[in-house]
Amino acid sequence: MPLSATNKAQPQLELSFICHEAWLKAAQCEMIEEVLSNMNARQTQDQSEPKVSGRQAFMAVLAAATLYEIKRGIDATAPDMGFSELRKPEVGLVMLRGRTGGNGPAFNIGEATVVRASLRLSSGETGFSCMLGRDLEKARLAALADALWQNPRFAARIDAELAAKVRARLDMEAKTKAAETAATKVNFFTLVRGED
Repeated sequence: MPLSATNKAQPQLELSFICHEAWLKAAQCEMIEEVLSNMNARQTQDQSEPKVSGRQAFMAVLAAATLYEIKRGIDATAPDMGFSELRKPEVGLVMLRGRTGGNGPAFNIGEATVVRASLRLSSGETGFSCMLGRDLEKARLAALADALWQNPRFAARIDAELAAKVRARLDMEAKTKAAETAATKVNFFTLVRGED
């Protein structure tokens, strides 16, 4: 049964995949549902809350990283790490939903192109990626970086070589934009009139 037709509530991961015939067959939709439910079960049973929030923060950094930054971080951490692809990178669509005012009834904004991949390291860790765009290589490398982050042997190094550098770039870009915006600031003031 496709994800869009299920009535199951999934509080941890909520993805609405639109399963077009050209993109996914019904069997693949069932595989997506199984992967998401397995991820939810693992998050609630095996992982402590700090580790989950740390992984979410790391994956948010991966989504903002460039292909070059991810490749450089992996090469500096574990350039010859063996892995097998569970799901080759593939492009698809997700339905974007919104709410008026943040609390109104949900409505469909439109569709967005996403790319996703999953792989397993030879040491057993499973990495996933799902990000906006169509860059297949970036999705593969992001899944590899996610798997490396889960391995205690590589976690600190991938964080230092990849995540810290991307965070530094994002902070610099935010400061530059804030400075450019501050330079255009106009201070309005009201003169007090004599008859008041």
